[in-house]
Parts: sequence; C-alpha cells; structure tokens
Amino acid sequence: MTSFLLSGLLVVLAATASQAQPTRWLNPPKQVTTTPKGVRVQVAGGTDFWRVTHYGFIRDNGHFYFQEQTGDFEAKVKVVGQYRDLYDQAGLMIRLDEKNWIKTGIEYVHGVQNVSAVVTREVSDWSVVPRQDSPAAVWLTLLRKGDYVEIKYSFDNHDFKMLRLAYFPPTPGRSVQIGLMCAAPDGKGFPVEFEDFTVVPLAPTPK
Repeated sequence: MTSFLLSGLLVVLAATASQAQPTRWLNPPKQVTTTPKGVRVQVAGGTDFWRVTHYGFIRDNGHFYFQEQTGDFEAKVKVVGQYRDLYDQAGLMIRLDEKNWIKTGIEYVHGVQNVSAVVTREVSDWSVVPRQDSPAAVWLTLLRKGDYVEIKYSFDNHDFKMLRLAYFPPTPGRSVQIGLMCAAPDGKGFPVEFEDFTVVPLAPTPK
C-alpha cells in the first residue's frame, strides 16, 4: 500500500513542477496520500533536521521529498498543517548535503505558529517570526540564486514578506536538492498537506 501511494505522489508532484524532474524521499513517512493539488503526509514522531547548536545533537531523520535541480530557481508551495506538539514543523528545504541545508516554514512552539528558517553550515541557526493568529495556511517561496537563498512568506498568496536572505554555497555544474520538508521532533506526529508545489528554473544573470 505504501509503495502504491508513494508512486502516486511522485506523479502528482512531478506534474505540478514546471519541469518534471525525478523525485524521491529522504526518510519516507509511512503514511502518504495524494490530493487533487498535492500530497498529505502523516508526519512521524521523533523526526527532525538539526545540527549541534544549543542542543548538542545531530538529527537528520526528518521527512524530505525532493528533486535535483541545477542553476538558479524559485520554489513555491502552500502548506496546511495541523500542528499539535512542540516543534512540529513543515515547509520547504534546500539541501546540498547533511551539513549544508536550509529549511523554512511553520514551526509550532508553545501553542504559537512561528514562520521559521533554519540555516545550517556545519551547525544550525534558527530565526522565527511568531504569529499569534494561528493562520490556516502559509505560502512559501525559496529563491536560489548564485551564492544566496531568499525566503519569503505570505498568508494570502499575494502579500509576500521576506523572512531571510542567507548564504548558500554556490554549486556550478552541480545540482542541489529542493522539496518538501516536515518533522515532529518532540511529539507523536501530525498531518500536513502540501499544495501547488512548483520549481521554476531562472535564466542565468548576464555578466
């Protein structure tokens, strides 16, 4: 049953991307279903992406459904999560390897949804924008260009605000991984839906 669902998920997400790239899981969840606009995931408890800072541990077992992408691009997705427990999280992730990645989305802390970004280069840092109004959904964009990543977010898919501009290692001639991320470090897990996931390649900047 799981294999069938994952195969259906691959078709749905590949069809929504501007260029249908092969997609695969890092740490696949046990429960995945397709929806008319994307995918619904039952996030497993005890999952996370984090390296060292403050907590002194390394976690690399969160769920990540990604495609390989070269050059500059912009990724976008709508995220609807039923967050329940401390640090429940879902959003986008760009990843070069286990020591170089950025994740962004909603992270649930003490009953409050936080628009969140974790930038990791050997060790992780974390920045948040608390939202006291418990928004029903968040739209995220992640622009990868040259040596940086720009993250924006919106709660209506119209007014986008910048959350973070961060260094990300340039990879001339190499691909990076870009896709959907979710994890539940402290809780038992939660359901989340990802809708309208796209990755749009950008034309090279003239020199």
